[in-house]
Amino acid sequence: MNHVRSLLAVACAALVLGGCATPTGSAPSPDDPWEPFNRAMFAINEPLDNNIVKPIIKGYTEVVPRPIRLAISNFYNNIDDLFSAINDGLQGKPEKMGNDLGRVVINSGMGLLGLIDIASDLGIERGNEDFGQTFGVWGFPQGPYLFVPFFGPTTVRDGTGWVVRAELSPFNWMDDVATRNIIWGVALLDARYQAQDALRFVDDAALDRYAFIRRAYLQRRLYLLYDGKIPPDKEE
Repeated sequence: MNHVRSLLAVACAALVLGGCATPTGSAPSPDDPWEPFNRAMFAINEPLDNNIVKPIIKGYTEVVPRPIRLAISNFYNNIDDLFSAINDGLQGKPEKMGNDLGRVVINSGMGLLGLIDIASDLGIERGNEDFGQTFGVWGFPQGPYLFVPFFGPTTVRDGTGWVVRAELSPFNWMDDVATRNIIWGVALLDARYQAQDALRFVDDAALDRYAFIRRAYLQRRLYLLYDGKIPPDKEE
């Protein structure tokens, strides 16, 4: 879920880092050696998103009251906070691990299993760590950029981290397959719902949406990997 929610960071990265559209036919990005394949996947994704996903999100927004949508987002964010704490520990970040564990304890207890984000009201920020970042801290290379229909931008390293995260999800412990699939479906729906403002910004700002999303995603992931303290040799 964190990976899918990283689409939301596209707008933030674009605003902060000034991502510019790269015209098609220009020199290929060294981070994107599979660009012809990725652009083909992006072209497949566009009508699927416009004709299937966006109408579903619109219906979800119109039918489900905002307080319930917020509670759903808080619930899944609380699970992400637990995995963030795990990755804090794997990366050797005890302070961030303590904050994330504190968020989980507070929101799971006082916040009714995470439905209410009391920790944020208390000023405890989310750690926002994932397995892709952990692999990066451990020295694994980023690998090529990859665009996956329905899921969006990733890299080989981040995509592998997302698979690990999905396999370790507590939802997989459920024996009732139908209920488990519903919970997963709502999780993906919520992730796409949270990303809609960022994607709307991309629609308005980008001449080449594919290149714009790629640049913003890669720079946002670099920012997260180094907790905002990017070494000079890594900056563009």
